[in-house]
Amino acid sequence: MGLLSNRVSRESLKPGDHIYSWRTAYIYAHHGIFVGDDKVIHFTRRGQEVGTGTVLDLLLVSSGPARSREACPTCTGTAPQEGHGVVVSCLNCFLSGGVLYRFEYAVTPALFLAKARGGTCTLAVSDDYDIVVHRAKFLLENGFGCYNVFKNNCEDFAIYCKTGLLVVEQGTMGQSGQAVSIIGGPLAAVLSTPLRLVTTNVYGMAATAIGVYCASRYAADIGMRRDVVKLQVEDLTRRLATGLLQVVEPQIPVALAPPQSSSQPQVLSH
Repeated sequence: MGLLSNRVSRESLKPGDHIYSWRTAYIYAHHGIFVGDDKVIHFTRRGQEVGTGTVLDLLLVSSGPARSREACPTCTGTAPQEGHGVVVSCLNCFLSGGVLYRFEYAVTPALFLAKARGGTCTLAVSDDYDIVVHRAKFLLENGFGCYNVFKNNCEDFAIYCKTGLLVVEQGTMGQSGQAVSIIGGPLAAVLSTPLRLVTTNVYGMAATAIGVYCASRYAADIGMRRDVVKLQVEDLTRRLATGLLQVVEPQIPVALAPPQSSSQPQVLSH
């Protein structure tokens, strides 16, 4: 399957694995947590995979998988709880005919940068599988806040289940590597670097853009950021329910050089 491929077989899955599947034209990937017994817990917009609240939804929805008109007997009765979009589906319904991939954790910086597309791996370390499954099941019952593809999406949900880490600043949360890859990195490469004024050579401009894009992805990864906290799942849902945590508008990270080594994330508990 190649060094840079995260494709896996169904037989290799273990409870607590973070899995994903690319949708039509590889515009976005849908992420979830495999919890065993052929079940996947994933975060949606009240049952729909994507939702930005903008005209971009037309593009994302059109790229999504075609839904079968026949109800899946395995997934019958698994509609999201009132007020939130965390759902449980069988593996077939989660994949919707797509290919199965496993998200990688604790990758080396070299491997992270070699994977040009965001939303496939992180430098952050995963917690034990039993903790991951507990978080996913707890959020299935209690929710993960308001869904938005650029603010608080399925990748954010799966990474939180795996690590307990959130980007939290002044009561706001949310930003994923997939969103940075699609919008943040390329836009930063075009708009942010003064080096684009140094050369008019097309190859030099391309190299500069790629360099800034990679540095932006690296700096924005949850395993490298300084503004992350480790938050117990019970405390997270309490804060969401009482309005102490809200979804933040995504900020475009700009980095011209890799950041210095960060300190350990702050731990928040009850």
